[in-house]
Amino acid sequence: MRNNIFEQNLERNEANYTPLSPISFLERAASVYPESVAVVHGEVRNTWAQTYSRCRQLASALRNRGIQPGDTVATMLPNVPAMYEAHFGIPMAGIILHALNYRLDAEVLAFMLQHGEARAVLVDPEYAALIKEALSKFDNDLLVIDVDDASFEGGESIGGIEYEDFLKEGDAEFAWSLPENEWQAISLNYTSGTTGNPKGVVYHHRGAYLNAVSNIMTWNITAHPVYLWTLPMFHCNGWCFPWTIAAMNGTNVCLRAVRDEPIYQLMKEEKVTHLCGAPIVLSLIANASDEMKAGVNHAVNIMTAASAPPPTILEAMERLKFNVTHAYGLTETYGPAVVCAWHREWSELPIVEQAAFKSRQGVRYPMLEALMVGDPQTLEPVAKDGETLGEIFFKGNIVMKGYLKNADATQEALADGWFHSGDLAVWHDDGYIEIKDRSKDVIISGGENISSIEVENVIYRHPAAMEVAVVARNDDKWGETPCAFVSLKEGAEASEADIIEFCRENMARYKAPKTVVFGPLAKTSTGKIQKFLLRTIANELND
Repeated sequence: MRNNIFEQNLERNEANYTPLSPISFLERAASVYPESVAVVHGEVRNTWAQTYSRCRQLASALRNRGIQPGDTVATMLPNVPAMYEAHFGIPMAGIILHALNYRLDAEVLAFMLQHGEARAVLVDPEYAALIKEALSKFDNDLLVIDVDDASFEGGESIGGIEYEDFLKEGDAEFAWSLPENEWQAISLNYTSGTTGNPKGVVYHHRGAYLNAVSNIMTWNITAHPVYLWTLPMFHCNGWCFPWTIAAMNGTNVCLRAVRDEPIYQLMKEEKVTHLCGAPIVLSLIANASDEMKAGVNHAVNIMTAASAPPPTILEAMERLKFNVTHAYGLTETYGPAVVCAWHREWSELPIVEQAAFKSRQGVRYPMLEALMVGDPQTLEPVAKDGETLGEIFFKGNIVMKGYLKNADATQEALADGWFHSGDLAVWHDDGYIEIKDRSKDVIISGGENISSIEVENVIYRHPAAMEVAVVARNDDKWGETPCAFVSLKEGAEASEADIIEFCRENMARYKAPKTVVFGPLAKTSTGKIQKFLLRTIANELND
């Protein structure tokens, strides 16, 4: 009788199975390359051994303060060493990391802290006043930890203890362990709310591990990369790169504020090999002075997401010997999960034709099981003709667990075994997808999502506004910017500057429209505003 291997008693045990978690990358880096530099920030140069000890101290100190596995700890930090350490130290304690976006306003931050049930928050002095205002909006007993930073002057201390003193409360030999279940939550990231409150996206250890490895495979990262933190670590946990760089025993070069001068200075001093950022970061690098650019004599790899960089920027990057990779993803997919995988023969094409290929979002990441452009009603794949519009669907281990405390939204987003992105695209005959529109009318400006509805609601509060519609307008620097179409009340007056300033005073400044067009709004016979026509009009303003 034939022996069926499936029927053999070969069971999973501790010898042949370990839950996947990216925090294991840190322990390996510290054991294999203990004296290699892990984190650079000004005068700070921490080795992997030091970083590992500090992360264990953080985990231990949090537990000593009564914060337990399953609790949440928030961070309100720029790209400083404490933010990198939080990506390991907090989950080492079995606690969920909630990295806050410091560009949001106090009202939204208060909602997130409440909804995520944060037990503590690490705060940089630059954002102390903002967190203080957010905390004043609800009853709480959060442990507030000040994270002083020599690279910033000013701000205030609002916590009961400073970060370095807090670490001293912890044990550098803290006996952390991998999660019993790799499906256990590792972090919480909030989407930009398109309607109502933002949704809390929950990541698990398995997905974070796999996407960290997927970054290595996608970008062909070799050992000991020098990674410059131009991408905010709060953004989808830095696209999982905090864990990627540990896996490859690299060096994390911290950058508090994204400006051309420190970027070029660090490129030269630290011999930076990799960085990520929105197209605006590429524009900043490309438009720097020749004097600033001089001296960068090595190849630099750049990954960009959101809207594709314009051909002029790509040409400038090529002249600088910077290799640009275009990726795409969402908060719900741990950041980029699709990449415009490059073909050698494309490099022989004129730059304009190269840009056309590079503008495609691309094909799935190695650790994403399936990617489809399909009919949103039937889920049947659309024709790969580069013309038929459909919705982008994802499937695999690098799709979120779901939305925190929002079963209906989770069920809707993950219906029928696919993650429904809400982004509309075409499918080319070579399998590459290309976004054509966003069904939720989200504007991606400088890598940040801006809800058109949120901007509209603010403008509607202006005493002169009668009707409002906000759409994306293409922009060489920001990728997209909000363009507001406003119909004024009879007899009322308002200028473009009035509307823009009103928005800046009533919401996060980066969300304010850059352009305002006055006049009647294009509508259907039933009175519905035709946003697709307004987008055309907005982009004709560029001509």
